[in-house]
Amino acid sequence: MGELPFEKIKREKIVSSNKYRFPRTPMLPLDILLHNGIIIIDKPAGPTSHQVSDQVKKILNIKKAGHSGTLDPNVTGILPVALDLGTKVIQALLNAGKEYVCVMHVHDDIEEKKLRDTMMSLVGKIRQLPPVKSAVKRQERTREIYYLEILEINKRDVLFKVGCQGGTYIRKLCSDLGETLGCGAHMAELRRTKAGPFNESQIVNLHTLADAFHDYKKGNDSALRNIILPIESGVSHLPKIWVKDSTVNSICHGAPLKIQGVAAIESEIKKGDMLAVMTLKNELVLMAEALVDTETILKKSTGRVVKTLRVFMI
Repeated sequence: MGELPFEKIKREKIVSSNKYRFPRTPMLPLDILLHNGIIIIDKPAGPTSHQVSDQVKKILNIKKAGHSGTLDPNVTGILPVALDLGTKVIQALLNAGKEYVCVMHVHDDIEEKKLRDTMMSLVGKIRQLPPVKSAVKRQERTREIYYLEILEINKRDVLFKVGCQGGTYIRKLCSDLGETLGCGAHMAELRRTKAGPFNESQIVNLHTLADAFHDYKKGNDSALRNIILPIESGVSHLPKIWVKDSTVNSICHGAPLKIQGVAAIESEIKKGDMLAVMTLKNELVLMAEALVDTETILKKSTGRVVKTLRVFMI
């Protein structure tokens, strides 16, 4: 089974002193989650991603909802939708790895070995020109294919699973593959099965969401509570630093996080990594860029640790 880059890294939590206690993460009231959470929608074929997030906003009667990682109208699958203040976490998800299951139709009969060899040659760094209709500037760029698994070949139809860097166009991947094969190919069907830390075990459709919200208004919140994830779920794939209680307020108001304020840190953090800064209760304080690696923080007693990118805790 293929793994996205963050899934391959086995991080260890390193505590700077045994005097720090890490209590259980508090269960937030549902009315707070409604304005600060994430819902993993199973996007249907037909509407745009924007229309789906707008529908979530209307169902929940909130002011704002934003999606991470646009899916074409006819593509289905995982669409993370952040609610109100939770939209600030979308930045952490945009460049996270994605997984898709695709049906590709090849335009001519191709020897199976040639087809398999050609497809497997795509694993690694590729150059890709975004399609004419895309949300980004149309210039060639490098993207990475983390894994590609052919699930079934039925005459000219190929079912495959691909894990790739955020911003990879699978439709373009299929057409480029067809050019390499010399016969042409196109994407016939596509479903997203992973988006960063989220997978299909967490999805909910719009009808189920509407029913759960109706029950919530009637006094039964159990279904809705199972659907709305806390904002911290949006950074669960990022490396983490935990800070002392006495440090939280100052870094929320612009003070730099220094080594003296760190209570615990995960292993394998590298300079330049995007990471999440957490309280001892596992509450998200801010997203930041690492200025030093794990080993440096453990060895030194002073110095700045991160560059703040987004503050979540007020």
